[in-house]
Amino acid sequence: MYRILMAAAVLILAVATNAQEVSREEIRGLDEQIQDVKKDVIGLTSELNRLEEKLLFPSNTQVALFVSLPDSKEFSLESVEVKLDNQIVAHHLYTYREIEALQQGGVQRIHTANVQTGAHPLEVTYFGKSKSGKEYRATASYSVEKAVGPKFVEIQIAGNQSAINFKDW
Repeated sequence: MYRILMAAAVLILAVATNAQEVSREEIRGLDEQIQDVKKDVIGLTSELNRLEEKLLFPSNTQVALFVSLPDSKEFSLESVEVKLDNQIVAHHLYTYREIEALQQGGVQRIHTANVQTGAHPLEVTYFGKSKSGKEYRATASYSVEKAVGPKFVEIQIAGNQSAINFKDW
């Protein structure tokens, strides 16, 4: 009787171990399928965002404004306000991570709009501080000359010089 009980226990243990191995393999397979679905969702989301932008901002009327900080190692940008056609279209307060990205050469798209061809007044104001704590503020104006096709304007903020430069792309 003792041998039968031992044999039954060994058999049950072997079945349980085999069931765990099958479960682990199935879990790994499911995990791989989930990762594939996640990749597909990310790809579809990206494609939808591109299509949405094309629909909302057709290239014939699109104007995109970008902010950059060339030579800004000693300057920390706090905020930027953008007026296009005498209306505030963007106001942004910067986080530490955003400032770091801009200081390392990053460019931020601050506003995208649809405008008709012709001249459009652009006014930019910024606030910032130097590493020593000195505050800087500057305002500059520019005329965006919109023709048929997309228009891209880079707003270059040279903080320590209290200057704003504009660059057409």
